[in-house]
Amino acid sequence: MKDRSLAALGLDDVPAKEPLTYPGRPTTEPSLLDGNELLQLGVRPMRLGDWYVEEKRQLDEELRQRGQVVTGSRHPVVAVGSNASPGQVSHKLTRLGIPVTVPMVPVRVEGIGVGCSGHISPAGYVAGTPYVDRGASTVLVVAWLDAEQLEAVDATEFPDYRRAILPGDEFPMTMPSGERLGGAYIYFSSHGVLAGPDGTPRPGGGDQSELLAALLAASPRLGELLGPDPSSWVKKAGIDPGLREEGTRIFGEEGWVLPQTDFLPYVDASADLRLYDDLPPLGDSLP
Repeated sequence: MKDRSLAALGLDDVPAKEPLTYPGRPTTEPSLLDGNELLQLGVRPMRLGDWYVEEKRQLDEELRQRGQVVTGSRHPVVAVGSNASPGQVSHKLTRLGIPVTVPMVPVRVEGIGVGCSGHISPAGYVAGTPYVDRGASTVLVVAWLDAEQLEAVDATEFPDYRRAILPGDEFPMTMPSGERLGGAYIYFSSHGVLAGPDGTPRPGGGDQSELLAALLAASPRLGELLGPDPSSWVKKAGIDPGLREEGTRIFGEEGWVLPQTDFLPYVDASADLRLYDDLPPLGDSLP
């Protein structure tokens, strides 16, 4: 049987530990993340829970056998950054002692573009963020999280990101089977979206080193603060909250930050209230 470990598949990057690998390598096929393995899901013209794991057992039956929550009781979450990376998701859950059993499926999502957040993350990289683009059609990974997993991921996103609910009638989401999702969660940046030289959102999800090099070249102030190169940027920013705050402030003063207001009608207010009541340390944030 083929080795399905994350290492063997080249999917074991953890951007939280190696910032220049952000956003990590996403899964490119329907899969079940199982600890340090990524098992194949066989697509069927039926609901997700009836797809087969490694052609052996239906997904919901596999989850029951493991004592895990079945797909119908899980929460679909659209990933635009490192939450599409099996290595990063495994890291986020493992460090909290939470079982790493997560269905992950590439899904075509309409109306969502992928940009760059207007802040520097605690790990030192500039993370991705979605923005509303009614003309966009993008394949994004959707992870099905149980309640405990969702709470854990919430804690890694807040306060730099907020959780919204995408309604399927406004943002069509089509599974590889042709099934349409009724809705899904998505995290969007509280800091706005970085604009490129033309004033439109700078594309996100690409090579982190290229992004940081472009930002350094565009701002002498950033070069003085975090330069001379991407390696020095993530090294300095990753250990000094003051430098991250100053760099984020420079983003705004350079006129690069576009406000994020289109998601506000879809914000999950219950998540906001819970997270404000139980605010995690900023150093634990791993968007």
